[in-house]
Amino acid sequence: MTKGPDAFRTISEAADELGVPQHVLRFWETRFSFIRPMKRAGGRRFYRPHDIEILAAIKTMLHGKGYSIKGVQLLHKADGLKSLIAVAGEGPTVVAPKSAPLVSVTPTALGLKSPDGLSNALVGLLAAKRWLDDVLLG
Repeated sequence: MTKGPDAFRTISEAADELGVPQHVLRFWETRFSFIRPMKRAGGRRFYRPHDIEILAAIKTMLHGKGYSIKGVQLLHKADGLKSLIAVAGEGPTVVAPKSAPLVSVTPTALGLKSPDGLSNALVGLLAAKRWLDDVLLG
C-alpha cells in the first residue's frame, strides 16, 4: 500500500523518494535552518509534502546545478523558499546576489596573452576569487 501525496513521510521514506541516504537529510537539517520536519516523541522525523519539495529543490541545486551549501543558504536568505524552489526548477543558471555588480572577465584581464600567462592567470583567478568571496560572504 502506497501513501497518498499529502501523507507525511518518515526519514527512510523521504530518503528513498529523494534518492539520498538518510544521513544526508540529517546533515542538511544542520546546514539549512529552514528544513524543519515534525519530530514526535523519541525524535522520530516526519516530513510534510512541502518539506519533501524543499529537500528536492536542495538536492537539485547541490547535486544538479553545482551550488555550494553556502550558495543555497545565501539564495534562501536573499529571496526565500519560493525563490529557492523556483531556481531549482529552472534550467542551468548563474545566480549572483542582487547587490553584486556584473563583472566581465576577459582572457586579457586574466593575463593570458603575456609570456608567463599561466602565472598571471593564476593571479587573476585568485583576485576574482577574493572578489567573489567578498560579494558572497559579505
